[in-house]
Amino acid sequence: MRTLQKIQEPIQQELIDFEPFFKSSLQGEVPLLNTILNYLYRTKGKQLRPMFVFLSAQLFGQTNHLAQVAACSVELLHTATLVHDDVVDESYERRGVFSVNALWKNKLAVLVGDFILAQGLLLQLKHQQYGFLQLISRAVQDMSEGEILQIKKSRKLDIDSETYFEIIRKKTASLIATSMAIGASSTTSDPEIIEKMYRIGQDAGIAFQIKDDIFDYQDKGIIGKPTGNDIKEKKITLPLLYVLNQSEPSEKKRILSLIRKKNTNTATVRELVKLVIDKGGIAYATEMMNEFREKAINGLMDFPESEARSSLIELMHYVTTRKK
Repeated sequence: MRTLQKIQEPIQQELIDFEPFFKSSLQGEVPLLNTILNYLYRTKGKQLRPMFVFLSAQLFGQTNHLAQVAACSVELLHTATLVHDDVVDESYERRGVFSVNALWKNKLAVLVGDFILAQGLLLQLKHQQYGFLQLISRAVQDMSEGEILQIKKSRKLDIDSETYFEIIRKKTASLIATSMAIGASSTTSDPEIIEKMYRIGQDAGIAFQIKDDIFDYQDKGIIGKPTGNDIKEKKITLPLLYVLNQSEPSEKKRILSLIRKKNTNTATVRELVKLVIDKGGIAYATEMMNEFREKAINGLMDFPESEARSSLIELMHYVTTRKK
């Protein structure tokens, strides 16, 4: 598998140009707001979604200024949702540093998230990209519905496989799907191609989220132990769901009771993590992740061979084999 640096080679200049474009979009007129926005910019992640945008754009033509608008729109939406998610999840850490709500409290975090979301929408309107606006609005709707559905199911612990996939399709996969579709739409106006790229991105996004779910049961971080955060938050993800589906009714009832009543007990969380690993939950989730990744890659093979296509395939491998 190629390194991320190698994957980026066909879009190296696009990523260089993206940095100042994105940073300029994270600017307001209130000093406190700019302090928070600058903090977010300094603590940004790998920016995988802009990579999906630029590579998808290159599949169908030469990248242009519209590709920058598309990538910035996606990354602004992603940044806004992360800020809001930390409030919803009551999380005080993001990418190894304090979250916005940890430093500036929930009220400011929500308002900053709203501002960032508005910046993205205004950017699309400024460039009269109503197709972009439609794709982004669809993503906002899906992500909101996915989050609400997950909260509802976490309260009742009555999730099944169909609901699990609906949640991750809406909550996570929709943004990667949007990244690929909006990238394509910056260099082609063919609605069938744009929709096909959306479906490919959806499969890649589902694989991406399953990988995240697997992380929670694997050794990581300074302590070298699984975090079990999903169990602590009463989130039933694919590794645990598989074990529940394979368990006898009495065992299933016991597991759900532990999650409901002792989800913050360290010993109980460790017991459940070990149970999931021993009962094949990780192996099953890995198998499903690979199936969705290969489905996405097979979809890309319908397009002509190119550097962009090769890098997109490698990027899909990267997001399902990454270490963090």
